Amino acid sequence: AAVVTLREVIDTNQFWNAKSKLTFALGKDVAGEPKYADLTKMPHMLVAGSTNSGKSVGLNSLICSILYRATPSEVKFVLIDPKRVELAMFEGIPHLCTPVVKDTRQAAGILRSVLKEMEHRYDEFVKMSVRNFEGYNQKVKPEDKMPYIVVVIDELADLMMQAGPEVEFSICRLAQLARATGIHLVIATQRPSVDVVTGTIKANISSRIAFAVGSQIDSRTILDMAGAERLIGRGDMLFKPIDASKPLRVQGCFITDKETEDLVSYLKSQDSPDYTMEPAQIGEAGSGGGGADDASS
Repeated sequence: AAVVTLREVIDTNQFWNAKSKLTFALGKDVAGEPKYADLTKMPHMLVAGSTNSGKSVGLNSLICSILYRATPSEVKFVLIDPKRVELAMFEGIPHLCTPVVKDTRQAAGILRSVLKEMEHRYDEFVKMSVRNFEGYNQKVKPEDKMPYIVVVIDELADLMMQAGPEVEFSICRLAQLARATGIHLVIATQRPSVDVVTGTIKANISSRIAFAVGSQIDSRTILDMAGAERLIGRGDMLFKPIDASKPLRVQGCFITDKETEDLVSYLKSQDSPDYTMEPAQIGEAGSGGGGADDASS
């Protein structure tokens, strides 16, 4: 398949004029049409693909396509990267709520802090008599608007091995309730086996992207159907949004490390990050404590 660059897919009016700040470039379909998706509609997403499938580049282009259009006051990211390679290149961008999380134990704590932020947002909605994120942002002064928060986990397997029950609990709570507060999850794994992508996680996250995987069993775990084991790698994907009966085949965008680095250094030159989130302590009385309580106030 010919390489589809992120640049050519985002260089369209459709992308730049998209209403949602969480619109991102997927790639091109079989007919060569650019394809986009909107995280606010998904509202959370599972991504799987083995080594060299293009999964990491796919995550990268998702993050970059949002960064091209959204300011830090509109969209914030929580990046969890236990492999310490893929998402680490975004370290220091002004859109981060917290430094890139590289430690698995900290990751469980930061997910707990995202839950706290979700609860804090629901409390604010009650005070303002609004039902959701959109309603709140319409009512408040521009400078008081809440940003979206996109939580990206690159390698769920590492987290599930170290802190499975805790991580699964937070992911499922967020998947069930966070959408109305403007918080969205993108969770990626190279090992879409049932001990990683558990039934509960699957039941709560209905939009899926499968890059090439090793077996039909893996394909069924991620997509509920065979097919991803026959993809040819390097960005070839099946995209199955929440409302689709069958997946769409897309050649995913390719973005070079240099393009990512250029974007990152440009963003870093514009502003420095304002970290508002710390990992909550796990295993204390109540819902964890530590320094996270005052962080959301």
